[in-house]
Amino acid sequence: MTEVSTPVERLQVAARLRLAVTRLNRRLRAEGEIGLSPSATAALSTIGRHGPLSLGELAAMEGVKPPTMTATVAALEADGLVSRELDGRDRRVTRVTLTQRGRQRLERSKRRKTAYLAARLERLDERQLEELDHSLGLIELLLERQV
Repeated sequence: MTEVSTPVERLQVAARLRLAVTRLNRRLRAEGEIGLSPSATAALSTIGRHGPLSLGELAAMEGVKPPTMTATVAALEADGLVSRELDGRDRRVTRVTLTQRGRQRLERSKRRKTAYLAARLERLDERQLEELDHSLGLIELLLERQV
């Protein structure tokens, strides 16, 4: 591995990383397709990770306006993927949570994405797999140091 020292080299590495991550993300989205729009899939995933959430909390986490999130959640609810419950502390607030069907849909997507990556990793020899594992540690470190 060569030392990356000049700004141009850093920019080249940044450009390659951006392109690789963009392509990987696109491919994983295709592999994990669960029959929802990208925004609905993102909302479902966020509810799965952080729920139960109010519509306002969910809209803020997804970076959309509350009316947009209200429509997204209504569609997810109509598909039986989420349900709304009154908040136990504040009855004016509704919280959105995954249904069993929503949880199963997300898990199926995760399994398909992981299987896709595992199949692709079969192409690598042990040394390459170790290098990739090391590189993933560096990528995780980059993400931890967000300002």
